Amino acid sequence: MTVSPTAPSSVPPSLLEEVAPDTPAKRRASFHPLTVSQVRRLTEDAIEVTFAVPPELSGQFDYLPGQYVALRTTLPDESGAAQEIRRSYSICAVPVHFPDGSSEIRVAIKRDLGGMFSTWANAELQPGAVLDVMSPSGAFISKHGMPRNVMNSMNHPEQLAGASGSYVAIAAGSGITPVIAIARTLLAADPQTRFDLVYANKAAIDVMFLEELADLKDQYPARLALHHVLSREQRIAPLMTGRIDAEKLDLLLSAAIHTDDIDEWFLCGPFELVQLCRDTLAERGVSPERVRFELFSTGRPDRPEGQAGRAIVVDESVKTYRITFKLDGLEGVVASPTHARESILNAALRVRPDVPFACAGGVCGTCRAKLVSGTVEMAENYALEPDEVAKGYVLTCQARPTSDAVTVDYDV
Repeated sequence: MTVSPTAPSSVPPSLLEEVAPDTPAKRRASFHPLTVSQVRRLTEDAIEVTFAVPPELSGQFDYLPGQYVALRTTLPDESGAAQEIRRSYSICAVPVHFPDGSSEIRVAIKRDLGGMFSTWANAELQPGAVLDVMSPSGAFISKHGMPRNVMNSMNHPEQLAGASGSYVAIAAGSGITPVIAIARTLLAADPQTRFDLVYANKAAIDVMFLEELADLKDQYPARLALHHVLSREQRIAPLMTGRIDAEKLDLLLSAAIHTDDIDEWFLCGPFELVQLCRDTLAERGVSPERVRFELFSTGRPDRPEGQAGRAIVVDESVKTYRITFKLDGLEGVVASPTHARESILNAALRVRPDVPFACAGGVCGTCRAKLVSGTVEMAENYALEPDEVAKGYVLTCQARPTSDAVTVDYDV
């Protein structure tokens, strides 16, 4: 995917950028130390972690349902050496402010096979621990019926009133984390809203937020439809038993959901399932603008995530790209050897370790920046909307220069 700068006037402004004239400047993603106030066991392999946000930091952690935070800590690797670990997790609760001005952030962490951070968190994380938490970001949010300045009116879900319609979410495993917050918010926002949730798991014991989903169903019995699909456990309805493949997805969409009546779709889970759903919806004529999606990962084991940047030796005798980047109003310049095939993020981290990133796999969007000049090639993009790409935004973890000089702006 080759990207070059695009004049702002060439593309209509997106909903996310339609803000009131007195809107404050865009908040840059940055880490802040937060204390764990509660750890609650959800399943044998998943926990809910609550971080207390003090009043002085509350504005840094305003968010919309569906957004995520990155967590950062230092853990020993296999040799015992300290290693910085960053992982992104979706926020699983609706925004709340307490009378004293404080707030909280809740995330769900499911143990991944071989996952260093998730394994440690499930086994050892306790209340009182302090972790670095990045201010919330992400575009996995409802865009249907939002007011002009919704992105700057965070912590006020009631401002979504008027967003009545029909919504469908297809989630698997921990993909329920952002979806339950989105569903709760949309159902509360308008009495005409209807929400269908297709939730896939291996067995009933693996279902995260089982009680919360049941309570939500009791609260909205006529407007919330829950479709639990279990791949390794027999259910009464054959349609709800087995893995969701192309055939089962077609049956679900034909028997349980009427695709023509849906205003917005939310897809969250592993790469294969999300891509299957996107392809199937496209074949059924669903407009891409109505489909929001978020991935656990790219599903590419040959492209490890969470890297802090690989070492690059710059030899003045070899040809280099000149990479210029703006961050917090300051300009940085770094030379990148053309033969190294180095990403803009990797190069920038060599001179400024505070450049924002989380997954480094093209999934989360934390490293998003505006391409000001030059051209780049993005290897992957699972985070940017088509209109963002059209405006010249790139994922710097995936963007490599294809021109002698490149300039990006993280502050836009």
